[in-house]
Amino acid sequence: MTKNKVKKHLQNQNGCEFGRGVIKDNFFAAVVTSKLFKQQIIAAKKGKGAYQRTQKHKGQESYLIAV
Repeated sequence: MTKNKVKKHLQNQNGCEFGRGVIKDNFFAAVVTSKLFKQQIIAAKKGKGAYQRTQKHKGQESYLIAV
């Protein structure tokens, strides 16, 4: 009699989750397009572009456009 061997899916050994499920074709393309390599947008706290409009006026149209 032969014993049936059960194949187990290989887990990522470094513990990093790519959110792609089982990668079949191109490992590097799947890694680069995963959420792990997503560009982060960080708002400036000081300097150019750091001005934060108060919640009272946020989202309102300017007077010239509204008229």
